[in-house]
Amino acid sequence: MSTETLIDADLAWAAFERRDRSFDGKFVGAVKTTGIYCKPSCPARHPKRAHVSFFRDGEAARAAGYRACLRCKPDEVGRERVAVAHAIELLEAAEEPVSLDELAMRVGYAPHHFHRLFKRATGVTPAAYARGLRAGKAAEALSTEDRVTDAIYEAGYSGPSRFYAEAGKRLGMTPSAWKRGGAGVTIRWAVARTSLGPLLIAATDKGLCRVSFEEGEEALKARFPNADIQSGGKALAELAEKVVAEVEHPERHHDLPLDVQGTAFQEAVWQALRAIPAGETRSYADLAAVAGNPRAVRAAGTACGANHLAVVIPCHRVHRSDGSMGGYAYGIERKVELLKREGVE
Repeated sequence: MSTETLIDADLAWAAFERRDRSFDGKFVGAVKTTGIYCKPSCPARHPKRAHVSFFRDGEAARAAGYRACLRCKPDEVGRERVAVAHAIELLEAAEEPVSLDELAMRVGYAPHHFHRLFKRATGVTPAAYARGLRAGKAAEALSTEDRVTDAIYEAGYSGPSRFYAEAGKRLGMTPSAWKRGGAGVTIRWAVARTSLGPLLIAATDKGLCRVSFEEGEEALKARFPNADIQSGGKALAELAEKVVAEVEHPERHHDLPLDVQGTAFQEAVWQALRAIPAGETRSYADLAAVAGNPRAVRAAGTACGANHLAVVIPCHRVHRSDGSMGGYAYGIERKVELLKREGVE
């Protein structure tokens, strides 16, 4: 039985052609003319398709007489993913802040190298991920604790001053406003025309809180019943222009301000989604692994479904593990068209 009967060769070659990182660690490509095997994202010049065979991993390629590429180091992919997953477990279990030096030492990497590795895998630094975990716990505690101070300590902050220093950026509103279900927060909105249909764009003074196709003011009020909903505004117009550009010209990425909240796992998935470059895709299994729980594939799909910001948090770049399209809240046709604009057929 040939190796390629165990691997979808057409899918594998397509991943190599676009240097898709989401397939790293799933198989390697071995070049007959050089005797070298590489991971799909290897930056080296591509050989002719006829000269490439695919193997499930480096061990299988070595058994067939190939040696690892010194440029892309394909055998390190599995180790890197295990290290990031272990680091996330350590961060989630920690009751006190964990320094980068300690975290890197416990997973077996130099601090500066692991910092880059973790950010590349998750889209955020270890420190930012830890802040997100604390803030997620705080958001949950604020909805159950009677006193804000109790919620702050319950979430693992050393004291109120540390929490208030981070809460404005993370929660997008004051802790007391959060406790009251968002009362006192002003949300401005508009419906913009795009080539894929009308797009609702809404934002607080912190950033975007809702971007969705085929919705309007009533849907916004249903989602934010305690907020002061207002139409238009110059600041929103400038922000809306950039959001529309994300739809029409996805290659022109804008670092847009966001004001969304979810569980720690959901927000880790959303961060991973924002880290996917235009023109690339990931599977739900990939997202679950990056978010720190490789077995939570269904939960990763749920996190995509809970995404408040269509296109801005690009859940359209996710497919099922078998390579099929998967669902999309705003219709498969829109998902296909968005991917087509990014060069994904």
